[in-house]
Amino acid sequence: MKTRELAELLESPSKNFDGHLVLNSRDTTWTLIFVQGQLLYAVDDVHATRRWLRLLKQYFPRWNWQVIAAQFADHQSWQVYLINQGINQQHLSLIRAKLAIRAITQECLFELSHCQSLKSHWQPDSLAVSITCRSVGLSSWEMKMTLNKVELMCQQWQQAGLEQISPILSPMLTKSVETQMLPVDPQYLSGNFTLWDIAGHHDQSLVEVTQSLLPLFKDRTIELRKVPDLPIPPPDSQTPPPSKLRLQPKTTRSSRTQTSVTTKPPASKSKSVAPGHPQPVIACIDDSPVLAHSLKKILVGAGYRVLMIQEPMRGFSQLIEHKPNLILLDLLLPNADGYSICKFLRDTPVFEKTPIIILTGQNSSIDRARARLAGATEFLTKPPEPQKLLDMIQKHLGEL
Repeated sequence: MKTRELAELLESPSKNFDGHLVLNSRDTTWTLIFVQGQLLYAVDDVHATRRWLRLLKQYFPRWNWQVIAAQFADHQSWQVYLINQGINQQHLSLIRAKLAIRAITQECLFELSHCQSLKSHWQPDSLAVSITCRSVGLSSWEMKMTLNKVELMCQQWQQAGLEQISPILSPMLTKSVETQMLPVDPQYLSGNFTLWDIAGHHDQSLVEVTQSLLPLFKDRTIELRKVPDLPIPPPDSQTPPPSKLRLQPKTTRSSRTQTSVTTKPPASKSKSVAPGHPQPVIACIDDSPVLAHSLKKILVGAGYRVLMIQEPMRGFSQLIEHKPNLILLDLLLPNADGYSICKFLRDTPVFEKTPIIILTGQNSSIDRARARLAGATEFLTKPPEPQKLLDMIQKHLGEL
């Protein structure tokens, strides 16, 4: 199914009411849970718990959610009620909850895109979740961005020759192979982990992991099997209360999506940051290595700490962790557009008042107007003149 057709199918029947959009293929049922027209969660009837555990491990590794799971275990939307509890009890940050929802939605939509036909029906339902929890639902433009990523992923999947492989299947070794000849840890080739699971454990994309295993599929060293869902694990008595834990950001090994903070002692002749003052953090969201190098050189030389983010969808958790004092945002980004990113940041309470300077080569009055409407603070043509950039930053940061 093409993503355009899938987008039409995913339109919530009502913009004002809560409910479930149920999609049926030949052997799987997906339930998409909407609140006031926004997608709050997506779940299937094959690996509902397995998928939940995988996403929780990535985004909330120390949340001992099992202690409250029993009271919602029999509810159709138990994951939603757990998220609601976690947010209300301040165990979950809003931004990470939204990122987790987006990631799990992307998985489900990728699987749905491979269905030849789907039947759908709408089930109105009243979801007893807080206004705060409702705020992490995916809006229509966020759904569009997610579908764009799914479309790109589908193209990569096809180009890699993986059309006949389902990511919900589990690879299992059928013969002895030297460990060093395997592209992944052999413990994950035991028939107990899906391809989604293996990609998550190895911190790689699904396409990368599956493509690395393709030769072993072809020579029948590995066979794919169906694997059952996992049970909800009991509470971990050794896990400290989540409220006392600081969630650590997930690190990635891929240079394409690398996020780093660069800092050095302020230069003595810098007019931007006085010696002895805390170094403000400037986040630069831009996928151009050349511009990134130039910005880093200017900003670090002026005494600022620099957070470089090449892919915004994977960098939001880093933004939350470092809470930059100012954000430099390019308009042309991979799989996203700067206006949407700016609006998303403005809708996030943490960045509601953070200065956001748009960097772009498009310097028309229309572009400036769109940037203002999206919530941008300033607009700067790239590549920016060093002194003009520093003056603009100093104007908004003042004497930090």
